Amino acid sequence: MSEAVFPEAIWGEGRVKTRAWVMRLASSPLASALARLSVPVDRFVLARTKGRYTVLGPIGMPLLVLTTTGRKTGQPRQQPLTYVRDGGRLVVVGTNFGQGHHPAWTSNLLADPRAEVTVGGATVPAVATLLRGEEQQRFLREFAEIGQNYAAYAERAGRDIRVFALEPETRTQKSTS
Repeated sequence: MSEAVFPEAIWGEGRVKTRAWVMRLASSPLASALARLSVPVDRFVLARTKGRYTVLGPIGMPLLVLTTTGRKTGQPRQQPLTYVRDGGRLVVVGTNFGQGHHPAWTSNLLADPRAEVTVGGATVPAVATLLRGEEQQRFLREFAEIGQNYAAYAERAGRDIRVFALEPETRTQKSTS
């Protein structure tokens, strides 16, 4: 049996003018509030296209849909997120658009690290690991390089930003979970 892997999927390319405009706009508190309102629509589009398309159009951002188990409800919860690829892992950050509290999906992963990642038309079972220390800081810097909005979110939040590495779940992990 071959190991599960996350497919490569980026809609558009990072050089498009739309991306620069979106990143500048997303850094402002007002735009962050509006972006939070667009999440349900983006979640719908990403879910229906299996992680291939987003409401923002082809801005060249790597996007996935993370499905966690709600820690209070036990129900599946989907969240569209930008990711950074690190070898066979996908790394995501819980900036919550710069809000002072952690996003629910990060608390869900702390309660149960098993999840599903939908990206590029495929859904892959995954296990999340909370990153700390230098590894956490390295990825916060990488996200800030992707878009200035991530640095603005981290500064505005005034809290420790949770960073998770998502790895494809192996058969051994499934049977021992």
